[in-house]
Amino acid sequence: MEYSPILHNLHVVPSSHVKNKLFVFCIMLSLWVYMIYCCVGYCSTVPNLTYRSVNRHENDSEIDNQDSSVGASRDLLNNENDLDSRGDEWDEIRGEAKALDDNAMSGFLNESESKKLPQAIIIGVKKGGTRALLEFLRLHPDIRAVGAEPHFFDRNYDKGLEWYRFAVSILLEAPHSGEAPAQRDPHHNTARCQPSAETEKQTDNCARSHRRQQLLGPAFSPITSSHPAVLMELMPKSSEGQLTMEKTPSYYVTKEVPARIYTMSKDTKLIVVVRDPVTRAISDYTQTRSKKPDIPSFESLTFKNISAGLIDTTWSAVQIGMYAKHLERWLQYFPTEQLLFVSGERLISDPAGEMARVQDFLGLRRVVTEKHFHFNPAKGFPCLKRPEGNSKPHCLGKTKGRTHPNIDPEVVQRLRDFYKPYNRKFYRMTGHDFGWD
Repeated sequence: MEYSPILHNLHVVPSSHVKNKLFVFCIMLSLWVYMIYCCVGYCSTVPNLTYRSVNRHENDSEIDNQDSSVGASRDLLNNENDLDSRGDEWDEIRGEAKALDDNAMSGFLNESESKKLPQAIIIGVKKGGTRALLEFLRLHPDIRAVGAEPHFFDRNYDKGLEWYRFAVSILLEAPHSGEAPAQRDPHHNTARCQPSAETEKQTDNCARSHRRQQLLGPAFSPITSSHPAVLMELMPKSSEGQLTMEKTPSYYVTKEVPARIYTMSKDTKLIVVVRDPVTRAISDYTQTRSKKPDIPSFESLTFKNISAGLIDTTWSAVQIGMYAKHLERWLQYFPTEQLLFVSGERLISDPAGEMARVQDFLGLRRVVTEKHFHFNPAKGFPCLKRPEGNSKPHCLGKTKGRTHPNIDPEVVQRLRDFYKPYNRKFYRMTGHDFGWD
């Protein structure tokens, strides 16, 4: 056979040397990818890289009972209302999913973005117009706000600020599209995770369920294939110069919250959307009745003793409207200059004017103006439109603008008389007459 130098050279290359080089190369490549991943800010936030619908084919292990203690201002009916309000916001939150998906992916590609604790918070009040204000603010390019209510300072404070900053919000969608998330039995199908019944596959599924439950916390219900979940970031990524915001209306009436927000940052800007307390109470009741038609009448719930005319101030629908009483707690920690009081009525009648005040308060350019609003006479409140587009205006969900029940005029007048001293004190404290009297 004729001698070939080429074959000889190929033969003498030490295979172990090549393998070592490939091994080192793979390690370096892995470290390089990992370093880039860390720089983007996702190392500790793998679960919330993006929102996703999760179809679960395994059952969760037994969960803890959800803590129902939110403060002295919440009674049984208000606890029931809480689930109702989440159902009311379901359509809006589902509508945000696509935008959140895009924002998460753009944030992954943009290394200048990072998650920040909120510099401004809409702290109240329930049924005052907080959802409308948040949707109006989301039109501003310098605002980053997530639609879901985190309830960090009233329900999840023990999880810590890192949880608040990096955690995901999980929402369970009912089997039929459009239904509100349902409460789940904490012992639902836990038998499959019992050791005696486990197969190898079930053991693996249960382990994953347990790890997920540790991450999300005991407040979240089990996820199954019949109740898929939507995972959404609590705090969105924001760039330098952008303002991170959240809104949770129950903060305003929860005693512990002012001190907790002050501990996070004494410079936090606070926004309170207020509304005629009588109209607000009726709206609150209307929301509850839409979910629970068999509840007592508004009149019977309003009074401790209807013949004596004593107002029941323990009923949350009445208590929330005592704005001055709640404001006293906030002023122990924050000066009035850090609180903006937005009129829920003006947010409907003159949204552009009220939004000018809000943007000035937040130190933002007046980007959201008259051209962004279109009044819908059928719904009775303004809808949003993008001036550069020709698509039809976007209105808030179908749950907004419910018809209020007819309330006994004498009961309404007694409520107005009850609120009058609170209203006048509130006007003095805020330096603004809202004209509710």
